[in-house]
Amino acid sequence: MLASHTLKEKVIEGTLFSSGKPILLVPKGATVTLKPKRVLVAWDASLEASRALRESLDTLSGADEVRIVMVDPIEDERHHGAEPGADVATYLSRHGVKVTMDRLPSSTHSIADVLRQHAVDTGAELMVIGAYGHSRLRERIFGGVTRSMIENPGLPIIMAR
Repeated sequence: MLASHTLKEKVIEGTLFSSGKPILLVPKGATVTLKPKRVLVAWDASLEASRALRESLDTLSGADEVRIVMVDPIEDERHHGAEPGADVATYLSRHGVKVTMDRLPSSTHSIADVLRQHAVDTGAELMVIGAYGHSRLRERIFGGVTRSMIENPGLPIIMAR
């Protein structure tokens, strides 16, 4: 079991870092559609999140509802700007995407747990997320959203770096 888990992580990391293409993670037993009605986009204004968003634009434009979710957004020029999420919402709206913004506090929970719970609460069928915004070494030592989502996706996820 440990060997298959290690192989799974290596295949996913290798694909994300070497292929230049997004991946679709589907949890065991989950049903997946490439035309979901409700999509959750995990947004942190990083290059990785931007890439995941661009790579899934066709899927997003076909959805009935797209929720841009920011957990503990930082309001400054280097992160989200003066109004967190406004730029990405405008970008998606120009592409015909029906957007709702959700700014959530993490409180005492991990960001991955907040995202998974919000996906359940909103009935999301798919999550779009950028991968490895921090180095793989840092994520291996301290953990991170990417590793947590790979280990326990909860729902189908499009992930891109």
